[in-house]
Amino acid sequence: MGFTRRTLLGAALGLGALVATVPAMAADVTLKLGWTTSDGATDPYAIAARDFAAALEAEMPGVFEVKYFPNRQLGDEKEMIEGMSFGTIDGGIITNAVIANVEPAFQLLDLPFLFANEAQAHKVLDGDVGQELMGKLRNRGIIGLGFAEGGFRHMINNTRPVAQPDDVSGVKYRVMQNPVFLEMFSSLGGNPVPMAWGETFTAVQQGTIDGLEIPVAVIQANKFAEVTKYLSLTRHTYSALGVLISKRSFEKMTKEQQEAVLRAAPKAIAAQRAQVADNTKQIIEELKAAGMTVNEISDPAAFRSKVTGVYDRFKPRIGAELMDKALAEVN
Repeated sequence: MGFTRRTLLGAALGLGALVATVPAMAADVTLKLGWTTSDGATDPYAIAARDFAAALEAEMPGVFEVKYFPNRQLGDEKEMIEGMSFGTIDGGIITNAVIANVEPAFQLLDLPFLFANEAQAHKVLDGDVGQELMGKLRNRGIIGLGFAEGGFRHMINNTRPVAQPDDVSGVKYRVMQNPVFLEMFSSLGGNPVPMAWGETFTAVQQGTIDGLEIPVAVIQANKFAEVTKYLSLTRHTYSALGVLISKRSFEKMTKEQQEAVLRAAPKAIAAQRAQVADNTKQIIEELKAAGMTVNEISDPAAFRSKVTGVYDRFKPRIGAELMDKALAEVN
């Protein structure tokens, strides 16, 4: 990759030595970067933010200051997207399903069982399909810098393990406020409950909902093992995290600074994906140790057969040409 976390650490240490001998100077560009989950060491949103800041520092030392705003400090993801459109928020690490509420073509990436593995997802996201999707955000005042790794999403609940489609039946799952997820869980016989992220932990804790569906790193970082019993590794949707920046904030930068941002983002995303992959196996073992019952599903095809109608229903919204292009790549 040519750009490693060790390199970044060395650069950071070198910078620290320099700061000790040279009076501190204000950065030329300050970017307020928000996300809704924790600032934990294994949280994929937080890792993306820190790696982006480190990559910017490596590109133009001392020029960028990235200020972190985790835990919904800048609002829920919908509010952050609106803020970026208006230029009142500089940037954010945003869940793909929420971006899809602004630009329906992004619903493509939330289609159930679209990707077989992470490598396949990366190929599509980093290629023509991903670029076409991000290009659609410019008309909405947002520049998409790339897709970081959220990881595959899995089902957690307090009712029963999910081993076959019938196990989803009747269970109240919190889903994002996104029509693809509503249709997906309805097709599987579940009772999807659209809910903002900030309300979810308390809703599970109080029994208002039975469970939810999120990547394992988010389960751990946000302590859902304390309030849910069962983790089923369904891998029903790959969670792409949009690394986004306000077009207004971007256009305030010099050409050199803009180019540094565009170079830094893919390097940060590569580093973030590698760390998330390293963390995932360890996190599953830690969730088991914390008391969660973990199971794999033995027949993914049985789940796929239940959700084929979701593809047909959303093809007009996503765009037939774009969907066909993505399906050709994954098949």
